[in-house]
Amino acid sequence: MRQDELVGEITIEAADWPWLNGRFVAGPAFADVGPLFSRELALLDRIDDDHEAWEAVYAQIAEAVQLVAPHGAVAEFLLHIQDDQAWFRWSDEPP
Repeated sequence: MRQDELVGEITIEAADWPWLNGRFVAGPAFADVGPLFSRELALLDRIDDDHEAWEAVYAQIAEAVQLVAPHGAVAEFLLHIQDDQAWFRWSDEPP
């Protein structure tokens, strides 16, 4: 979610603890945050070269969106989206 707007929905198809993987269907708000996810993945591929750049972009993602589980918003998450796939891990414990 981005405030009250749906960024997208993930249908979980596989779990490899602690990661969950699934099909991503973009919602109306994805157009605004999609470029952040693309940039994050590009930086993730080179994270050993510039960890700080990846952290800066991911901080923007964490600020812009909220991961919501069936029981409500989660405290902390790491989410990657590429095309129609998403993979993430989450925690109910705040950092």
